[in-house]
Amino acid sequence: MNTRNPSDDPAKGNFMRPIRTILLALLPAAFLASCATPPDTALYQQSPGIAPYMQDSFRGYVSETRDWISTHRVFLTADHEMEIARNIPFEIRPETDASNAPTRGVLFVHGLGSSPWYFHDIAREMAKNGWVARSMLLPGHGTRPADLSIPDYEDWTKAVAHQVALLEQDVDEVWLGGFSTGGNLVTSYAARNRDIAGLLLFSPGIEPGTNLLFLTPVIQYLWDWIDVDPEDNVINYQSLSTKASVLYYRSVADADDALDAQPFDRPALVTMSADDSVLDPPAMLQRFETDFTHPASRFIWYGQAPAPSIDSRVSSLNSNLPDQQISNFSHLSALFSPENPYYGINGSFVFIENGQEEIERPSDRSKLWRSAWGYTEPGKYHGRLTWNPYFTDMIETIKTLTK
Repeated sequence: MNTRNPSDDPAKGNFMRPIRTILLALLPAAFLASCATPPDTALYQQSPGIAPYMQDSFRGYVSETRDWISTHRVFLTADHEMEIARNIPFEIRPETDASNAPTRGVLFVHGLGSSPWYFHDIAREMAKNGWVARSMLLPGHGTRPADLSIPDYEDWTKAVAHQVALLEQDVDEVWLGGFSTGGNLVTSYAARNRDIAGLLLFSPGIEPGTNLLFLTPVIQYLWDWIDVDPEDNVINYQSLSTKASVLYYRSVADADDALDAQPFDRPALVTMSADDSVLDPPAMLQRFETDFTHPASRFIWYGQAPAPSIDSRVSSLNSNLPDQQISNFSHLSALFSPENPYYGINGSFVFIENGQEEIERPSDRSKLWRSAWGYTEPGKYHGRLTWNPYFTDMIETIKTLTK
């Protein structure tokens, strides 16, 4: 079992959370630079480029991406094949005969620093329900944290548009799904392209939890890294370069522009934890009410109190589940089944470090409570919640929304 060291700096740990450390831009640059100086290892040295992403077929895309990652990834474990498999694009097709070919497809786009495997559980369930489910890799991911400083924002938007075009060659109806930054990318694309039938958004990063994100384009010229953290998670970078934070900023601005130009008027699902430490959940709820106008759209609010909304399309699920040793939900927990082999209840990876260095970590994993980053409660040590206790219910909501 992988665990995080509880003595690590509590300002580190969740890849998206360091966006909030842009607040430190108000401090002397030399101080921040000294706090984010990476060790002299291959993890923080760039590959010669990014993996090619304009192949003529999805099969070719997967094959060439596998070759690239095999060559350029800095592996964290001895199991290289496992790491490759959890970082390359993938497709899951329904079990149908040639006379009953699938007509619907969904393309998933992961978040900043994460991997296509974040959609392993949802893609599998949708394929069981007749969908061609694909999950792509954003340029700069899958290899080493330094590589997120290579792509431009246009690499991301071109890669998404190309994968949409490839999926449209195979099916009649295309939906897009995204997590966090990936939610921003698919929202921007779908808002501007009416051939997209609907959206599935999981903790979309459209409303960030800081109003200082606009500083990132300046910060990139002052130093290279906002946050450097031990790399021990095979499906998520832990360190954040300034260039990566600029890419996220561009995705927020792009989604804002797209929705300001025209509200999204096709079905959409949005999930959000009220305790998300990365985003502004009430602002995203308000955005849903005004900019996602289709009557069939649904917003799932995971919180200890009901969502602050009278919109009948909004449903609330209690995130305080003491019988399961869960205090609240995190930024990423909606995506994963409790049975997920990596992030599930008995998964091989646990986010132990959770902003609680003054509390002694229990040696017995069964004593660990789960929550969003930074949550504390007397007498309890909280690791990050990395699965969704309501995963089956969420899949049923997707079925209802998409039928």
